[in-house]
Amino acid sequence: MDLGLDPETLRKGAIFYILLISSLCVHEWAHAVTAHLLGDDTPAEEGRVTLNPIAHMDPLGSVIFPLLCIFVLPGALLFGWGKPVRINPANFAKRKRDELLTTLAGPVSNLILALLAAVVGGFLFRWEPRTVEVFFQLIGINVLLAVFNLIPLPPLDGGQVLRNLVGMREETFRAISRWSFLIILVAINIPAFRLLLMLAMSVVAAPMMRIYELLGSS
Repeated sequence: MDLGLDPETLRKGAIFYILLISSLCVHEWAHAVTAHLLGDDTPAEEGRVTLNPIAHMDPLGSVIFPLLCIFVLPGALLFGWGKPVRINPANFAKRKRDELLTTLAGPVSNLILALLAAVVGGFLFRWEPRTVEVFFQLIGINVLLAVFNLIPLPPLDGGQVLRNLVGMREETFRAISRWSFLIILVAINIPAFRLLLMLAMSVVAAPMMRIYELLGSS
């Protein structure tokens, strides 16, 4: 079977994959370092308070699925995730607040990365326009990770936020989590859901792209 993996396709796919894995690892590192700073040593004990990608990579979510999406099913909705960071909320001084902060640290880190990409990429565009490919992708990847992870479905970050807001029982959270992957697979094939997801991404990405354009043209 010819997958059309010419050198240019391989180059672009490899760049995209590196940017994706880097962004996923920063996301998981943000969860880990936030929990650590708030008093939970569990992530540190498991070697997660590090930016070393190997510590955060999941064989299925960080290797198999992303590579399939990039090289075998181009144009499909990208699937990818890092190894979940385990925490012990009992170690937090203020359990509900600190668990919520730890949860939100992941998506917030992706938004910060997207903003940094817009600023740095905008400045670099003045001297090297070819950098636009890398920084546009970096913005898009991180906006996707932030928006997707905030979907209010366990065990996504949005599901964790929902659990804290409504006081969801642990048993209920785990029960829903077991079906989450199937629910997501079904949802992304529903046009209305895909449209809503793309709309949310466009709204979040719009100010980033505007910053990039303003800095790149100054």
